[in-house]
Amino acid sequence: MIRSSFVLLSVMSVMACNSNEAQKEKRGSDITLVTLDPGHFHAALVQKTMYPGVDSNVYVYAPEGPDLKLHLDRINAYNTRADQPTHWNEQVYTGTDFFQKMIAEKKGNIVVMAGNNQKKTEYIFKTVDAGMNVLADKPMVINSDGFELLKKAFTKAAENKVLLYDIMTERFEINTMLQREFSQAKKLFGELEKGTPDNPAVTKESVHYFYKFVSGNVLQRPSWFMDVMQQGEGIVDVTTHLVDLVQWESFPGQVLDYNKDVALISAKRWPTNMTLSQFNAITKQNAFPEYLKKDLINDSTLSVYSNGEINYKLRGVHAKVSVTWGYKAPEGTGDTHYSIMRGTRTNLIIKQGKEENYRPVLYIEPVGKKDADYEKDLNEALQTVEEKFPGIGVEKTAKGWRAVIPEKYNTGHEAHFGQVTESYLKYLKDGKLPDWEVPNMITKYYITTSALELAKKTSAK
Repeated sequence: MIRSSFVLLSVMSVMACNSNEAQKEKRGSDITLVTLDPGHFHAALVQKTMYPGVDSNVYVYAPEGPDLKLHLDRINAYNTRADQPTHWNEQVYTGTDFFQKMIAEKKGNIVVMAGNNQKKTEYIFKTVDAGMNVLADKPMVINSDGFELLKKAFTKAAENKVLLYDIMTERFEINTMLQREFSQAKKLFGELEKGTPDNPAVTKESVHYFYKFVSGNVLQRPSWFMDVMQQGEGIVDVTTHLVDLVQWESFPGQVLDYNKDVALISAKRWPTNMTLSQFNAITKQNAFPEYLKKDLINDSTLSVYSNGEINYKLRGVHAKVSVTWGYKAPEGTGDTHYSIMRGTRTNLIIKQGKEENYRPVLYIEPVGKKDADYEKDLNEALQTVEEKFPGIGVEKTAKGWRAVIPEKYNTGHEAHFGQVTESYLKYLKDGKLPDWEVPNMITKYYITTSALELAKKTSAK
């Protein structure tokens, strides 16, 4: 009896502490999140952690249905996990006028958008027009018509003094950050090559799979994810990250102008085929919905234009980005990334293949035969890198060196959403984005949407 009373008392104490913490957080909150129609699991990943100064109440506006249920289930899983549980309180509105209701009520000051992309650009424009900040998952736009509206949205955001920003998680992957840092060590790297269409100076390739695990569970995707009219083709979706990294690494902190700095060379697109049984495994749907009938090869095979490649020049530097989607990764593998930046003295290469146990690894390789000062210059560059990333080292390989990275930096893709959100919250506190962010976002989406148009023309010939 005494033991039972103690347990009850302990439980009540924990509940009281949690309640006090929540109230304390609310009293000190300057930021309240709003989630709009969360059809993509990225919406939940923004809330995988709590943030100082952010209200634990989150206002969700969405239509009733499986997308909303999956989102709320993910938030509940974060709230009830054993290790560092969150304490989000989701306030949900599901009327058919959910978007209009969100605009009218203005319950929060940051609207998180990660879902169906068909109306996303329109939602973005109307939300910033109403004076609300927007943190949007990629892509913010999936076609050229949408690009024109997105430009107007950035203009409107500036007029209303709100921040419109997209979630570029790949900037927080440690090997990518190190590739950028070492490329700025001019004595080691030299100058970024100009390259050619056949041998670009910067190449970034990304391989993804429809069947994957997220937060320890098989990801259930909405049926519309396979509809390019709603999700967008691969050439305007995942390539958003790759184009962003080309800009962020090659011209850090510099303002880019798509009218002057971009020259498209070629673009192509191709489909990934998916059987009905495969479709069922990831959507739990027993039949293809009506809106996918246009993409059927036959009654049991769906053709999804999820793959694309863009060759272009950015300020005279040849770059190539490509994305491919398979259905399911071979056992023991997963999504992979390949990247190379070619300097006049050093090539910086990220590989994620079998030799790397399917984990990204940065290689530092001299161009040609290394000279007598190469190792000295490498050690000097390493010292500078270590000032930002303590504990980073290098070890010799047959062709050069590979970065040795302490495990604390390998936070994983899901954690990067929290890091992006923390950066965005800092920008809100400062009242502005870095000067280069908006013009470079516009340049990025010009490249992806223009490439789609070029690829369609090419494939139609």
